[in-house]
Amino acid sequence: MDDAPDAPTDDLGDLDALIRRVDPDRWMSSRFIADAQARADVVTLYAFDHELARAPKVSSNPLIGEIRLTWWREALDEIFEGRPVRRHPTAEALADVVGRRGLARASLEALIDARYRELDPAPMLPAESLSWARDTGGQAAVLAATILDPATDVEAARAAGSAWALGRRSDVALKAELGEARRAARRLSAQAFPAAAHAALAGHPARSELAKRLRVTWAVARGRI
Repeated sequence: MDDAPDAPTDDLGDLDALIRRVDPDRWMSSRFIADAQARADVVTLYAFDHELARAPKVSSNPLIGEIRLTWWREALDEIFEGRPVRRHPTAEALADVVGRRGLARASLEALIDARYRELDPAPMLPAESLSWARDTGGQAAVLAATILDPATDVEAARAAGSAWALGRRSDVALKAELGEARRAARRLSAQAFPAAAHAALAGHPARSELAKRLRVTWAVARGRI
């Protein structure tokens, strides 16, 4: 693809610094992953999700957005077919994670598919918003939780990640989904919980980074969001 996504310039090759800057909620929850390799792998997933989320936002029209999403689908082709992977720090890191963790292509491709709805300027209906949240923040939480605990309750992780994604939208009533996420998150193991800890910030806008940090820390300590 000629219209390749821009590689991050300030953080080239440093995905942790990138996610700290552009996705501070999930970066914060990833600090509670004790194993350094697992933490790096989860951050790589968040970097991939960030690149997909950027595609609709930075494109001047839906066609350009589709081209950018197709670029990432082709990157998955390279990864899963064992071909040389394009020179992009997130694509290269993702290839390494897939190789070591055995992630399923369908699970990663679902993250791409979910972003096409954002290319449509029409407001999402409530059911669309919920589906979008499950396939973006929810799916990313499932992938992260599976890395941290292969026996994780995937639907519990999805519920928590969905609530976090919905909480970032101002046009969605969150009460029912947040209640479901709180109940579901209790089923997550201590190992998998950092994949959902950022959902503690949904519905509770904090006024400072310190307040956010305390809320996430308290969630991890209790195993509840």
